[in-house]
Amino acid sequence: MPACTVGLIRPLHRALQLGALLGLAACAGLPSPPPGASAPAADARPAPARPPAPAVSAAVPAPSPATDGLSSPPQSGSAPGAAPATGVLPEPPADTLAAGEPMREIGRGGASWYGKRFHKRRTASGERYDMHTFTAAHRTLPFGTVVRVRSLVNGREVDVRINDRGPFTRTRIIDVSRAAADELGMRGLGVKEVVLMLPQ
Repeated sequence: MPACTVGLIRPLHRALQLGALLGLAACAGLPSPPPGASAPAADARPAPARPPAPAVSAAVPAPSPATDGLSSPPQSGSAPGAAPATGVLPEPPADTLAAGEPMREIGRGGASWYGKRFHKRRTASGERYDMHTFTAAHRTLPFGTVVRVRSLVNGREVDVRINDRGPFTRTRIIDVSRAAADELGMRGLGVKEVVLMLPQ
């Protein structure tokens, strides 16, 4: 085969390959609407999505004897923050538990507190930490859960709402706000042994 023919075939072959690729790309475009279907308006904008409702937790199920109550496996068929089947969101929990309500222990261990350094910073739940409110950080309890903290040193109690994650030290089970630490009489102690309780 003469050299001039080979020189013409290569560019022609490349042009055919490019044309085939462009043809395939054109076929991959958006399909046209079926006949009779109305096309959407050119300047129509989708409605803004509603932000998801904040997760509201129900009472935490009783721990099995094999666990300490703080690491219970999730119940099958339930998703964290799922709305009840009725379609009506439950009322948010009160910030305190009813007096005289029967309680069950869910854990014992060290409690620490955090204050001014974290004041007004975002918590894991997205709300801003306020050291003057009765809130706490827990590793596993759902956000919004109200838990009673009882000091094993002096017997004082306080109800706190879980709005953050932590503590990240194995020997501690809860980090309470400065206000809760004042109520428990633990600000001078740093870490205090406590019992965590939930309604039965």
